[in-house]
Amino acid sequence: MEVNLYSLGAAEEVTGSRHVLEVDGKSYMVDCGAFQGSRAEADRKNRNISMEAGGVEAVVVTHGHFDHCGMLPLLTENGYRGNIYATPATRDISSLVMMDSARIQARDAEYLRKQAKKKGEKFNWEPIYTEKAAIEVTGQIVGISYERPFHLGDGVQCTFYDAGHILGSAMASITVKGGGKERNVLFSGDLGRRGKPIIRDPARPPAPDYLIVESTYGDRLHDKTDDALETLAEIAKRCVANRGRIIIPSFAIERTQELVYYFHLLVDEGVIPEIPIYVDSPMATSATTIFQVHPECYDEDIHEAFIKHHKNPFGFNSLHFTTSVDESKALNDAKGPVIIISADGMCEAGRIQHHLIHSISDTNTTILIVGFMAENTLGRRIRNKEAEVKIHGMWFKRKAQVEAINAFSAHADYSEADAWIESLDCSRLRKIFIVHGEPKAQTAFKKYLEGKGRPEPVIVKYGETYSLE
Repeated sequence: MEVNLYSLGAAEEVTGSRHVLEVDGKSYMVDCGAFQGSRAEADRKNRNISMEAGGVEAVVVTHGHFDHCGMLPLLTENGYRGNIYATPATRDISSLVMMDSARIQARDAEYLRKQAKKKGEKFNWEPIYTEKAAIEVTGQIVGISYERPFHLGDGVQCTFYDAGHILGSAMASITVKGGGKERNVLFSGDLGRRGKPIIRDPARPPAPDYLIVESTYGDRLHDKTDDALETLAEIAKRCVANRGRIIIPSFAIERTQELVYYFHLLVDEGVIPEIPIYVDSPMATSATTIFQVHPECYDEDIHEAFIKHHKNPFGFNSLHFTTSVDESKALNDAKGPVIIISADGMCEAGRIQHHLIHSISDTNTTILIVGFMAENTLGRRIRNKEAEVKIHGMWFKRKAQVEAINAFSAHADYSEADAWIESLDCSRLRKIFIVHGEPKAQTAFKKYLEGKGRPEPVIVKYGETYSLE
C-alpha cells in the first residue's frame, strides 16, 4: 500500500492549512483553510484549491479557525460531495466562521463596487463563496466525539484527540492498514498549551509513525501567565488613570472568551476596578453561546464552577455584548475608561478596523496585541509600531501606545511543543513533518528538534510529495 503526504497550504507559511494524505491514489484532506495576508495575495491563494475536489475521498477538520475551515464552501462548490468530519464543537464553530466570512465577502464586494463606480472604473471582483454555499456545506459536516474511531476509506481510520487549542480542537490520528503493514499518521492541527483556562490540556494520542506538527511559535517562548496578568492589570489601571481606551484586536473564538475570563478574575480578586468592557463582535457573541453549550470540552475547574455551581465565566456586571451596527458605532463616542474587544484578530476585516480608525491617533489609547499577527497584515504593522498605517485606503498616524502580551497565545511555543512530543510514545516515530509556520520559525524549530535528537524533522514544502513508507 502506497501512502504519501503533501500540503497545499500552511507549507512554509502560517495560514491556509490544507494537507492531503494519499493512500493508493485516494486523497484524504486534513483541513481546508483560508490563507490570511494582503488582500490580493489572499484572494489569489484562496480561489485556488489546487486539486480535483471531486477526487477527495473524505475531509477531516481539526478545528474551527478560519485558516483551517474557511475554504470548505469552495471545496464543495468545486464538486466535493462526501463527508466532512469534525468534533461537535468544531462543527458549530466552523458553521459560524464560514457564515461570517460569506457576509464579510458580500459587504466587501458591495463596498468595492461603490468605490469603483465613484472612480468610473470597471468592477470585476466577486466573493469566493456565498452565504448559500456556507449553509450547504454545513450539511456535510459529521460530528464525531473525541477518542471514537471512525472510518474514512478502505483501510483508513481516524480518531480525534483533544488538541487543547480552542473549543473542540482536535488532533487527527489516522491509521492506514494494508499490505501487511500498519502506519499511524498523527496531525497535530494547531497544538495548544497546558494550564490554559476553560479548555483541557493537549491529549497524548497513541504512538505515531509519522507526526505532522505546527510551528507557529517555532522560534519564540511565551511569557508566563502570572507575569501577563500583572501586565494586563497595569494596562487596565493606566486606562482608568487617564480615562482612556484599551482596544484589543482578538480572535472571536477562544481568545475573546479567555480575555473575558481573565478580566473577570482580576475584578473578582480586587486587582483592578470594574471597567466597562464591550465585546463588539457578533461572531464572538455567537461563539460565546457555543462555548456555553459545549461543556464537554471544559477543563475540570471550569466544569466544576460552570456546571456544578452555576457560575458563568463569560458574564459579569461590567461586561457588555454589542450586536447591532448602531451599538458598535456608539462605542466611538463612549467616554473612557473603556475596554473594547473586537474581531478580526489580525485586524484585516470586521469592526476592529473602525475602532482603530477612531482611536489609533489618540495618545490615551492603548492597542493591546494578544495573539499572533501574520506577515503583511494590519495587525503585524501595528505590533511593529509603525508610525503610520493604512486602514480602508486612508493613512493614519499611530499615536496610540502599543502593548503586546504573548502569554495568551493558544499555540504551543517551541519548548511546549517539544515537551508534548516528549510525552508521546515515540518508539515508532520515524519522521516529523513541520508545517504551519513562517520560514524563520520553522528553521529554528527544526534545529531545536534536531538538537533534542528527534527523528528526522522535515520542513514541508508546498506541493512536494513525501512518501510514508
